[in-house]
Amino acid sequence: MDVKAAAKAIKQGEISPVYLLYGTEKYQMNEFVSFLEEQTLSPEERDFALVHYDLSETPLQAVVEEADMVPFMVPRKLILVQDASVFTAGKDNAKVEHRVESLLEYMKNPAEYSVVVFIVNQEKLDERKKIVKEIKSKGTLLSFMPLGSEDLLKWIGSKVKERECTLEEGAAELVVRNAGTKLQTLSAEIDKLCLYAGKGGRISVDIVEQLIARNTEQNVFALVEDIANLRVDRALAIFYELLKQKEEPIKIAALIARQFRIILQVKDLGGQSYSQQQIASQLGLHPYAVKIAGEQARKFQAAQLKQILSRLGTLDFQMKTGAIDKVLGLELFLLRLAA
Repeated sequence: MDVKAAAKAIKQGEISPVYLLYGTEKYQMNEFVSFLEEQTLSPEERDFALVHYDLSETPLQAVVEEADMVPFMVPRKLILVQDASVFTAGKDNAKVEHRVESLLEYMKNPAEYSVVVFIVNQEKLDERKKIVKEIKSKGTLLSFMPLGSEDLLKWIGSKVKERECTLEEGAAELVVRNAGTKLQTLSAEIDKLCLYAGKGGRISVDIVEQLIARNTEQNVFALVEDIANLRVDRALAIFYELLKQKEEPIKIAALIARQFRIILQVKDLGGQSYSQQQIASQLGLHPYAVKIAGEQARKFQAAQLKQILSRLGTLDFQMKTGAIDKVLGLELFLLRLAA
Protein backbone atom coordinates (compact mmCIF):
# COMPACT_ATOMS: atom_id res chain seq x y z
CA MET A 1 0.00 0.00 0.00
CA ASP A 2 1.23 3.51 -0.80
CA VAL A 3 0.70 6.66 1.26
CA LYS A 4 -2.23 7.97 -0.84
CA ALA A 5 -4.09 4.66 -0.54
CA ALA A 6 -3.42 4.56 3.21
CA ALA A 7 -4.72 8.13 3.65
CA LYS A 8 -7.85 7.29 1.63
CA ALA A 9 -8.48 4.20 3.79
CA ILE A 10 -8.06 6.26 6.99
CA LYS A 11 -10.60 8.84 5.73
CA GLN A 12 -13.04 5.98 5.15
CA GLY A 13 -12.52 4.79 8.72
CA GLU A 14 -10.35 1.79 7.81
CA ILE A 15 -7.56 2.34 10.31
CA SER A 16 -4.80 -0.23 10.68
CA PRO A 17 -3.89 -1.37 14.22
CA VAL A 18 -0.16 -1.05 13.45
CA TYR A 19 1.69 1.25 11.03
CA LEU A 20 5.37 0.99 10.19
CA LEU A 21 6.65 4.18 8.53
CA TYR A 22 10.17 4.27 7.12
CA GLY A 23 12.28 6.41 4.81
CA THR A 24 14.36 9.56 4.68
CA GLU A 25 11.60 12.07 3.85
CA LYS A 26 10.81 13.18 7.41
CA TYR A 27 8.55 16.07 6.39
CA GLN A 28 6.04 13.85 4.58
CA MET A 29 6.26 11.28 7.36
CA ASN A 30 5.38 13.93 9.94
CA GLU A 31 2.54 15.15 7.72
CA PHE A 32 1.11 11.62 7.60
CA VAL A 33 1.38 11.24 11.39
CA SER A 34 -0.41 14.60 11.86
CA PHE A 35 -3.12 13.50 9.42
CA LEU A 36 -3.57 10.20 11.26
CA GLU A 37 -3.77 12.08 14.55
CA GLU A 38 -6.46 14.43 13.18
CA GLN A 39 -8.50 11.52 11.81
CA THR A 40 -8.33 9.31 14.90
CA LEU A 41 -8.42 11.76 17.81
CA SER A 42 -10.41 14.90 18.56
CA PRO A 43 -8.46 17.89 19.99
CA GLU A 44 -9.94 17.41 23.47
CA GLU A 45 -8.96 13.72 23.51
CA ARG A 46 -5.26 14.22 22.79
CA ASP A 47 -4.11 14.79 26.38
CA PHE A 48 -5.33 11.30 27.28
CA ALA A 49 -5.08 9.51 23.93
CA LEU A 50 -1.71 10.48 22.50
CA VAL A 51 1.29 8.50 23.81
CA HIS A 52 4.95 8.89 22.80
CA TYR A 53 7.75 6.32 23.20
CA ASP A 54 11.41 6.18 22.20
CA LEU A 55 12.86 2.68 21.82
CA SER A 56 16.33 3.96 22.67
CA GLU A 57 14.98 4.45 26.21
CA THR A 58 11.97 2.12 26.46
CA PRO A 59 11.76 -1.63 25.77
CA LEU A 60 9.46 -2.79 22.98
CA GLN A 61 7.46 -4.91 25.41
CA ALA A 62 6.45 -1.75 27.32
CA VAL A 63 4.95 -0.38 24.08
CA VAL A 64 3.00 -3.63 23.63
CA GLU A 65 1.72 -3.40 27.23
CA GLU A 66 0.57 0.16 26.54
CA ALA A 67 -1.24 -0.96 23.41
CA ASP A 68 -2.99 -3.74 25.34
CA MET A 69 -4.06 -1.41 28.13
CA VAL A 70 -7.60 -0.02 27.83
CA PRO A 71 -7.50 3.77 27.30
CA PHE A 72 -8.65 6.12 30.06
CA MET A 73 -11.62 8.42 29.31
CA VAL A 74 -11.20 8.09 25.52
CA PRO A 75 -12.40 5.46 23.02
CA ARG A 76 -9.06 5.09 21.23
CA LYS A 77 -5.40 5.96 21.72
CA LEU A 78 -2.57 6.66 19.30
CA ILE A 79 0.91 5.39 20.26
CA LEU A 80 3.85 6.95 18.41
CA VAL A 81 7.13 5.03 18.66
CA GLN A 82 10.43 6.65 17.57
CA ASP A 83 13.85 5.08 16.90
CA ALA A 84 12.38 1.75 15.86
CA SER A 85 15.77 0.18 15.01
CA VAL A 86 14.38 -3.30 15.74
CA PHE A 87 13.08 -3.28 12.16
CA THR A 88 16.39 -2.47 10.43
CA ALA A 89 19.52 -4.41 9.56
CA GLY A 90 22.74 -4.16 11.52
CA LYS A 91 23.55 -4.54 15.17
CA ASP A 92 21.31 -2.76 17.64
CA ASN A 93 23.62 -0.84 20.00
CA ALA A 94 20.83 0.30 22.31
CA LYS A 95 21.26 -0.44 25.99
CA VAL A 96 17.60 -1.43 26.27
CA GLU A 97 16.70 -5.08 25.66
CA HIS A 98 13.79 -5.50 23.24
CA ARG A 99 11.69 -8.65 23.20
CA VAL A 100 10.42 -8.69 19.62
CA GLU A 101 8.34 -11.80 20.29
CA SER A 102 6.00 -9.65 22.43
CA LEU A 103 5.08 -7.60 19.36
CA LEU A 104 4.74 -10.75 17.24
CA GLU A 105 2.29 -12.11 19.79
CA TYR A 106 0.40 -8.80 19.87
CA MET A 107 0.05 -8.82 16.07
CA LYS A 108 -1.97 -12.04 16.28
CA ASN A 109 -4.78 -10.19 18.07
CA PRO A 110 -4.15 -6.41 18.18
CA ALA A 111 -6.34 -4.27 20.46
CA GLU A 112 -9.06 -2.48 18.52
CA TYR A 113 -8.78 0.58 20.78
CA SER A 114 -5.07 1.21 20.02
CA VAL A 115 -3.24 2.43 16.92
CA VAL A 116 0.53 1.89 17.10
CA VAL A 117 2.81 3.84 14.74
CA PHE A 118 6.49 2.86 14.47
CA ILE A 119 8.68 5.54 12.88
CA VAL A 120 11.97 4.51 11.24
CA ASN A 121 14.06 7.36 9.76
CA GLN A 122 16.13 5.08 7.54
CA GLU A 123 16.10 4.26 3.86
CA LYS A 124 15.56 0.50 4.23
CA LEU A 125 14.04 -2.07 6.56
CA ASP A 126 15.38 -5.56 7.06
CA GLU A 127 12.66 -7.47 5.25
CA ARG A 128 14.20 -10.77 6.33
CA LYS A 129 13.03 -10.12 9.89
CA LYS A 130 9.87 -11.91 10.92
CA ILE A 131 8.40 -8.82 12.58
CA VAL A 132 8.71 -6.77 9.36
CA LYS A 133 6.98 -9.56 7.41
CA GLU A 134 4.25 -9.75 10.06
CA ILE A 135 3.49 -6.01 9.92
CA LYS A 136 3.56 -6.11 6.13
CA SER A 137 0.99 -8.91 6.25
CA LYS A 138 -1.30 -7.80 9.12
CA GLY A 139 -0.52 -4.09 9.54
CA THR A 140 0.43 -1.28 7.15
CA LEU A 141 3.94 -0.69 5.84
CA LEU A 142 4.55 2.75 4.26
CA SER A 143 7.64 4.12 2.53
CA PHE A 144 8.54 7.84 2.62
CA MET A 145 11.36 8.43 0.15
CA PRO A 146 12.42 11.66 -1.62
CA LEU A 147 10.06 12.71 -4.41
CA GLY A 148 11.21 12.31 -8.01
CA SER A 149 12.07 15.51 -9.90
CA GLU A 150 8.65 15.79 -11.60
CA ASP A 151 6.76 14.85 -8.42
CA LEU A 152 8.71 17.48 -6.48
CA LEU A 153 7.60 20.23 -8.90
CA LYS A 154 4.00 18.93 -8.71
CA TRP A 155 4.22 18.98 -4.90
CA ILE A 156 5.29 22.65 -4.99
CA GLY A 157 2.41 23.40 -7.36
CA SER A 158 -0.11 21.70 -5.06
CA LYS A 159 1.19 23.53 -1.97
CA VAL A 160 0.93 26.88 -3.77
CA LYS A 161 -2.62 25.99 -4.91
CA GLU A 162 -3.58 25.11 -1.32
CA ARG A 163 -2.57 28.65 -0.36
CA GLU A 164 -4.76 30.00 -3.21
CA CYS A 165 -1.90 31.33 -5.34
CA THR A 166 -0.58 30.46 -8.80
CA LEU A 167 2.91 29.98 -10.23
CA GLU A 168 4.40 31.51 -13.35
CA GLU A 169 6.03 28.97 -15.69
CA GLY A 170 9.55 28.19 -14.49
CA ALA A 171 8.95 29.58 -10.99
CA ALA A 172 8.60 26.15 -9.32
CA GLU A 173 11.92 24.98 -10.76
CA LEU A 174 13.61 28.18 -9.62
CA VAL A 175 12.24 27.65 -6.09
CA VAL A 176 14.02 24.27 -5.99
CA ARG A 177 17.23 25.65 -7.50
CA ASN A 178 17.36 28.44 -4.91
CA ALA A 179 16.00 26.68 -1.81
CA GLY A 180 17.14 23.08 -2.36
CA THR A 181 15.10 19.88 -2.16
CA LYS A 182 14.22 19.60 1.55
CA LEU A 183 10.44 19.71 1.85
CA GLN A 184 10.54 21.46 5.23
CA THR A 185 12.56 24.34 3.74
CA LEU A 186 10.46 24.42 0.57
CA SER A 187 7.24 24.59 2.59
CA ALA A 188 8.53 27.60 4.56
CA GLU A 189 9.65 29.33 1.35
CA ILE A 190 6.26 28.67 -0.30
CA ASP A 191 4.52 30.23 2.72
CA LYS A 192 6.73 33.32 2.32
CA LEU A 193 6.10 33.60 -1.43
CA CYS A 194 2.32 33.22 -1.05
CA LEU A 195 2.22 35.73 1.77
CA TYR A 196 4.04 38.21 -0.48
CA ALA A 197 1.83 37.52 -3.52
CA GLY A 198 -1.37 37.60 -1.48
CA LYS A 199 -4.53 35.51 -1.88
CA GLY A 200 -5.17 34.95 -5.59
CA GLY A 201 -1.73 36.36 -6.44
CA ARG A 202 0.70 35.05 -9.03
CA ILE A 203 4.28 34.13 -8.09
CA SER A 204 6.68 35.14 -10.84
CA VAL A 205 10.28 34.14 -11.46
CA ASP A 206 11.32 37.66 -10.40
CA ILE A 207 9.52 37.29 -7.05
CA VAL A 208 11.29 33.99 -6.42
CA GLU A 209 14.67 35.59 -7.21
CA GLN A 210 13.93 38.50 -4.86
CA LEU A 211 12.64 36.49 -1.90
CA ILE A 212 14.59 33.20 -1.86
CA ALA A 213 18.28 33.62 -1.10
CA ARG A 214 20.48 30.69 -2.13
CA ASN A 215 22.69 29.05 0.50
CA THR A 216 26.37 28.32 -0.21
CA GLU A 217 25.72 24.88 -1.68
CA GLN A 218 22.94 26.16 -3.97
CA ASN A 219 25.18 29.06 -5.05
CA VAL A 220 27.93 26.62 -6.04
CA PHE A 221 25.30 24.54 -7.84
CA ALA A 222 24.30 27.66 -9.83
CA LEU A 223 27.96 28.56 -10.42
CA VAL A 224 28.65 25.15 -12.01
CA GLU A 225 25.47 25.51 -14.08
CA ASP A 226 26.76 28.85 -15.39
CA ILE A 227 30.14 27.31 -16.19
CA ALA A 228 28.43 24.48 -18.08
CA ASN A 229 26.54 27.08 -20.13
CA LEU A 230 29.67 29.25 -20.65
CA ARG A 231 28.21 32.15 -18.65
CA VAL A 232 31.56 33.26 -17.21
CA ASP A 233 30.39 36.65 -15.99
CA ARG A 234 27.55 35.13 -13.97
CA ALA A 235 29.80 32.39 -12.56
CA LEU A 236 32.33 35.00 -11.41
CA ALA A 237 29.52 37.18 -9.96
CA ILE A 238 28.37 34.24 -7.80
CA PHE A 239 31.96 33.57 -6.75
CA TYR A 240 32.49 37.20 -5.67
CA GLU A 241 29.15 37.14 -3.81
CA LEU A 242 30.31 34.06 -1.88
CA LEU A 243 33.53 35.88 -0.98
CA LYS A 244 31.46 38.84 0.30
CA GLN A 245 29.62 36.37 2.50
CA LYS A 246 33.02 35.42 4.01
CA GLU A 247 33.01 31.94 2.49
CA GLU A 248 36.45 30.30 2.53
CA PRO A 249 37.84 29.82 -1.05
CA ILE A 250 39.08 26.32 -0.15
CA LYS A 251 35.52 25.39 0.85
CA ILE A 252 34.14 26.86 -2.40
CA ALA A 253 36.71 24.84 -4.40
CA ALA A 254 35.75 21.67 -2.49
CA LEU A 255 32.05 22.22 -3.25
CA ILE A 256 32.81 22.83 -6.94
CA ALA A 257 34.84 19.60 -6.99
CA ARG A 258 31.96 17.75 -5.31
CA GLN A 259 29.50 18.95 -7.95
CA PHE A 260 31.80 17.97 -10.85
CA ARG A 261 32.37 14.58 -9.20
CA ILE A 262 28.58 14.08 -9.06
CA ILE A 263 28.27 15.08 -12.73
CA LEU A 264 30.93 12.50 -13.68
CA GLN A 265 29.27 9.78 -11.59
CA VAL A 266 25.84 10.53 -13.05
CA LYS A 267 27.29 10.48 -16.58
CA ASP A 268 28.99 7.15 -15.90
CA LEU A 269 25.92 5.50 -14.35
CA GLY A 270 23.60 6.98 -16.99
CA GLY A 271 25.84 5.42 -19.63
CA GLN A 272 25.24 2.06 -17.93
CA SER A 273 21.45 2.52 -18.36
CA TYR A 274 20.73 3.26 -14.69
CA SER A 275 17.44 5.11 -14.12
CA GLN A 276 17.30 8.49 -12.38
CA GLN A 277 15.89 6.84 -9.23
CA GLN A 278 18.59 4.14 -9.26
CA ILE A 279 21.35 6.73 -9.63
CA ALA A 280 19.87 8.77 -6.77
CA SER A 281 19.82 5.70 -4.52
CA GLN A 282 23.34 4.65 -5.55
CA LEU A 283 24.85 8.10 -4.90
CA GLY A 284 22.68 9.06 -1.92
CA LEU A 285 21.30 12.11 -3.76
CA HIS A 286 17.86 13.59 -4.31
CA PRO A 287 16.39 12.59 -7.72
CA TYR A 288 16.09 16.29 -8.66
CA ALA A 289 19.84 16.80 -8.08
CA VAL A 290 20.47 13.78 -10.33
CA LYS A 291 18.22 15.26 -13.03
CA ILE A 292 20.13 18.56 -13.05
CA ALA A 293 23.52 16.80 -12.91
CA GLY A 294 22.41 14.69 -15.87
CA GLU A 295 21.58 17.82 -17.85
CA GLN A 296 24.99 19.28 -16.98
CA ALA A 297 26.72 15.98 -17.83
CA ARG A 298 25.53 16.19 -21.44
CA LYS A 299 27.63 19.35 -21.88
CA PHE A 300 30.91 17.63 -20.96
CA GLN A 301 32.88 14.62 -22.17
CA ALA A 302 33.94 12.16 -19.45
CA ALA A 303 37.60 12.97 -20.21
CA GLN A 304 36.89 16.70 -19.70
CA LEU A 305 35.28 16.06 -16.32
CA LYS A 306 38.24 13.95 -15.19
CA GLN A 307 40.62 16.70 -16.31
CA ILE A 308 38.60 19.33 -14.39
CA LEU A 309 38.71 17.21 -11.24
CA SER A 310 42.47 16.76 -11.69
CA ARG A 311 42.91 20.55 -11.96
CA LEU A 312 40.80 21.06 -8.85
CA GLY A 313 42.97 18.55 -6.98
CA THR A 314 46.10 20.47 -8.00
CA LEU A 315 44.47 23.80 -7.08
CA ASP A 316 43.47 22.45 -3.66
CA PHE A 317 47.10 21.45 -2.97
CA GLN A 318 48.42 24.84 -4.15
CA MET A 319 45.89 26.76 -2.03
CA LYS A 320 46.60 24.75 1.09
CA THR A 321 50.38 25.00 0.75
CA GLY A 322 50.37 28.73 -0.08
CA ALA A 323 51.78 28.17 -3.57
CA ILE A 324 49.03 30.40 -4.97
CA ASP A 325 46.73 33.09 -3.61
CA LYS A 326 43.41 31.34 -2.88
CA VAL A 327 41.14 33.91 -4.51
CA LEU A 328 43.40 34.36 -7.55
CA GLY A 329 43.73 30.58 -7.92
CA LEU A 330 39.96 30.12 -8.09
CA GLU A 331 39.52 33.07 -10.45
CA LEU A 332 42.10 31.62 -12.85
CA PHE A 333 40.49 28.18 -12.61
CA LEU A 334 37.04 29.57 -13.51
CA LEU A 335 38.40 31.66 -16.39
CA ARG A 336 40.43 28.76 -17.84
CA LEU A 337 37.47 26.43 -17.48
CA ALA A 338 35.17 28.79 -19.34
CA ALA A 339 37.82 29.35 -22.05
